[in-house]
Amino acid sequence: MVIKGADDLSYHIVSLEGEGSIVNKNAKVDEWMANADNPFKDLWEVVRSTVLSSDPKVEEDIKWRAPTFMYKGNLATFNPRAKKFVNLTFHTGAIIEDPEGVLEGDAAEARVFRVESEEEFNTKQPGLESVVRNWITMQDSKG
Repeated sequence: MVIKGADDLSYHIVSLEGEGSIVNKNAKVDEWMANADNPFKDLWEVVRSTVLSSDPKVEEDIKWRAPTFMYKGNLATFNPRAKKFVNLTFHTGAIIEDPEGVLEGDAAEARVFRVESEEEFNTKQPGLESVVRNWITMQDSKG
C-alpha cells in the first residue's frame, strides 16, 4: 500500500515477516537502493529495515546523496562509498547511549555502525536497535 507522507512524499507501508510491525519506507530511498552499485546492497537493506523497525517514529529520506534516517533531527546516514563493509554514520553518535558498544570511533560527535557480513550483523542487531531507541528517547526528552 502507498500513502502520502509529509511534504507529499510517497511512502510504502511494508510488513516485516515474523515481526508483525509496520515500517515506513520512503519511495525515494527504495529507488536509490534499487539503483545503487555496491557489493553490500543486500546487507544495506537488512540494516535499513532494522533501523526503521526499531521504532515507528524513525523516518528516512535521501540527504547528502545517501539514505538518511531521522527523528527530530538527523540520526544516521549510509556511506555508499564504503565497499568493504556497511558503514552507517551516526551524526551525533558520541552522545547516544550505546550499552552494547556497537558504535565505533572517537570523533568529537560522529560514531559509525560497521558490519562486514550478515553473521556479524546478527550479533550486533540488538545493539543497533538499542541505539536507535535511545536516540528516540533522548530526542523525546528534549520536549
